[in-house]
Amino acid sequence: MRIALDSLPFDPITLQTMVRDLAGAVDEGQTEIDRLRQIIREFQRARFGRRAETLEPDQLLLTLEADQPSPITPISTTLLDISNTTPIVKPPHRTALPEHLPRTDVTIVPDVTSCPSCGGALHDAGTTTSEMLDWVPASVRVVRINRPKCACRACGTLHQAPAPERIAEGCLATPGLIAHVLTSRYCDHLPLYRQSQMLARHGVALARSTLADWVKAAAWWLAPLRDQLMNHVCAAERVFADDTPLPILDPGRGRTKTGRLWAYTRDDRAFGGNVPPAVVFYATPDRTSSWPARHLKNYRGILQVDGYAGFEQLTRDGTVHLAACWAHTRRKFYELHQTGSPIATEALVQIRSLYEIEASLRGLPPDQRRTLREEHSRPRVEALALWLRQKLTLLPSRARLAEAIRYALNRWDDLARFIEDGRIDLDTNPVERAIRPVTLGRKNALFAGSEGGANRWAIVASLIETAKLNGIEPFGWLRDVLTRMIDGYPAARLSELLPFPQSANE
Repeated sequence: MRIALDSLPFDPITLQTMVRDLAGAVDEGQTEIDRLRQIIREFQRARFGRRAETLEPDQLLLTLEADQPSPITPISTTLLDISNTTPIVKPPHRTALPEHLPRTDVTIVPDVTSCPSCGGALHDAGTTTSEMLDWVPASVRVVRINRPKCACRACGTLHQAPAPERIAEGCLATPGLIAHVLTSRYCDHLPLYRQSQMLARHGVALARSTLADWVKAAAWWLAPLRDQLMNHVCAAERVFADDTPLPILDPGRGRTKTGRLWAYTRDDRAFGGNVPPAVVFYATPDRTSSWPARHLKNYRGILQVDGYAGFEQLTRDGTVHLAACWAHTRRKFYELHQTGSPIATEALVQIRSLYEIEASLRGLPPDQRRTLREEHSRPRVEALALWLRQKLTLLPSRARLAEAIRYALNRWDDLARFIEDGRIDLDTNPVERAIRPVTLGRKNALFAGSEGGANRWAIVASLIETAKLNGIEPFGWLRDVLTRMIDGYPAARLSELLPFPQSANE
């Protein structure tokens, strides 16, 4: 607002109106300045600050109003010991070497045959044994396949065993080598050009394009297993869902385009389930809501997700119910806590109390979890909602803290749904952990070479990450499965090949 100082009005009422307008403009401008400063502080913390979202002990003692007690009492005064667990004994720093490893004995005998001190004869007095861990480098070998021919002298018929099937016509690689390439690429995050260089050091010159052809052929064989795995995930009563960016090479434009990698995780261990956990990935060229609707078209149950609005489409027919993530809500307040907001810190303290309750409920049956949440968590959730609404009325509408509070309140029904259902967790951390290895691979490989390459990434990563979730060594599993599939394993029994413990496949 510009004011001509040489032509100010003499009417007091008009002057008062102008002053009020100026004061309002100043207040509005100051609010915007504070909001922009907050954004700058968040960018600075994201660039230079630490990543861990932890609270220091002295910060947990912070209260907003010293003269008024918090509406939510400390967790230690109300929460009973409901875990019935024994204290965890910290394992020693160094453990014995695994028994399954092969041993090679090296005997070092004394270099004397008689006692150097007195010249007496030496006799056996026992052996001191210690162990050291050794490494035998990988080696490349050639498997030569000989097929003798047998001819009949009477009729001249020639008999010979058929050649073994290969993963692709003319492919030089055995299932073992292909399993090694897949594991190195999607488990150990070694791009194909680095694997080509490693093979060259062994005297084997293989172009990166050749390795890519092997990956393409292997993904074709493994795709039906990914479909079987998705059926296993959709049979769950509760599924986690999330997505992450996946750059995809865009030929002709000299750059990449941003695709998405969707992850769907089943993990029932939190409420005592014994069904094997699993994660399935799907690659898509964009992030439109039609993709999760297509992936989960056969799913009926609870979908635990972050704040992405595209998942709302799944709830229209009433077969899917959303549960929100407290970790994403907490993150909004943590960003503000790092820049010195006492209200954000108090919100973190109250959310932390919910996590302390959940730590004591892990592994209990759903009904018992629901009963204990009604007793311990519901009062805290209701008090926290009331407290946030009260604080929201005191803040400018455009303040960053107001945005964080509105983010939580707009999803409050989905956030509080965990109280009424013992199968729901507080957050989506299981799927977040499943996505983390993909981000490491994305950092090393930079991008997928094509949409087809992104799809192959999703297929193989689904099986490898599921194997890791179930404690199965990916390389050995891939080698065995590829061998059996190439040899003609029945399609009707493909579910038996999933990377689950043997008892789950029986």
